[in-house]
Amino acid sequence: MARKTSFDFDLIVIGSGAGGSAAASIAARAGKRVAIVEADTFGGDSPNWSDVPTKALLHAALLYDEARHGARFGLRTGTIGYNYPSLRAWKDLAVKRTGAGGNRKFYENEGIATFNSAAHFLSPNEISVNRRHLSAEQFIVATGSHWVPPNIQGLDKAGYLTPRTILEAIRPPKSLFIIGGGTIGVEIAQLMATFGTKVYLAEVAARLLPKEDEEVGQLMERQLEERKGVTSLTQARVLVAQKEGLGKKVTYNRGGVEKSVRVDEILIACGRQPSVDLGLENAAVKYTPRGIEVNQHLQTSAKHIYAAGDVLGHNSHTHTALLESRVAAHNLLYKQKSSPDYTATPRLTFTFPGVASVGLNEDDCIKRDLTIRKAIAPLNMIARSNTSDFRDGFVKLIADRNGVLLGATVVAPHASEIIHELALAVKFGLTAANVASTPHAFLSWSEAVRVAASRIGA
Repeated sequence: MARKTSFDFDLIVIGSGAGGSAAASIAARAGKRVAIVEADTFGGDSPNWSDVPTKALLHAALLYDEARHGARFGLRTGTIGYNYPSLRAWKDLAVKRTGAGGNRKFYENEGIATFNSAAHFLSPNEISVNRRHLSAEQFIVATGSHWVPPNIQGLDKAGYLTPRTILEAIRPPKSLFIIGGGTIGVEIAQLMATFGTKVYLAEVAARLLPKEDEEVGQLMERQLEERKGVTSLTQARVLVAQKEGLGKKVTYNRGGVEKSVRVDEILIACGRQPSVDLGLENAAVKYTPRGIEVNQHLQTSAKHIYAAGDVLGHNSHTHTALLESRVAAHNLLYKQKSSPDYTATPRLTFTFPGVASVGLNEDDCIKRDLTIRKAIAPLNMIARSNTSDFRDGFVKLIADRNGVLLGATVVAPHASEIIHELALAVKFGLTAANVASTPHAFLSWSEAVRVAASRIGA
């Protein structure tokens, strides 16, 4: 009888962010011997460098902005100001409260062995970690992604910030050129502009937030320009960046015309790439620079190795990585395999107003040649907009010919909360009539959902 191979661990999870942490905990609670390896800060990007600190500062920025403009409600606002070191202290407190940032105790209390070093596969079942060799029967790769600057002449010499480093700045720059008008670029543009930075926001696509419906990009561009003084440069390609005195000069092409602008700092908000440099070829795992290849069960070409999160190449939200982490954990524990269901995964931009969408957008439907019914309910149709003095925004619903909801978009205060009703509707195939017939609380923003649904009808 062949002797069973002995491994140091049943499971090694490489990466302690959203793609890895849930799986590590699930496996440990199931009695597995688990190790988690983290090359950077435990907890990963979301609680330490992106989601939590950005949203903590955006919350403070909203309070500041609302207070400054409180005179329209009869409030005295003449002494409103801010202290940026105190804002940074608030951000750091929010990070600390997540419990994941900068410590390993959470994982160790779960009985998980922790290693703070980069991992490198030596063979299908063995990795090196800080000159130590560790073996495991199974692996989950959840190394996430990292910022890679675009190929712009002179950018490296000129110097640039990333969404991670700008949050560590002592104070906001007086002027900032942001390359990338997606979710992260728009969030940081609004954040910095609220605290007085002159922002230029460049996006190669025809609109900001190009993955959302056209109405969203148009509204957000108007909001940023009219309320925050942000200069939106859509259909703009950055050509050259160069150091000029204490500042920087950015040259871009827009509409066939070259223009330049001088700013204090440049921010890169595009070009995240999967972190796949960990010797995957030694484990017979297929990958490209665009990410690790997996099947519908999140298995790689090496069947004992799973992958989850941004390392797959889709640069999605933290909740998507958590979903994949839970699915990967289930599949390595049980014979009956499952697949992640992305049907009702919300897409979020934490600006004010917030942007949230789920399911198919209108462009998706056009590409699939689907016959659809759609309706838009402007926020100014509902009473809450009058009591809050906020009248810009809308709810947009898309349904098939039978009225079954295929997708939804919300641009409104608290959009990230409102969207979950519509996520459930999309997931379970509810009709617009089902939603319209459900009472929605008076003086809630969600009344706009009911109005939009009623416009589609049965």
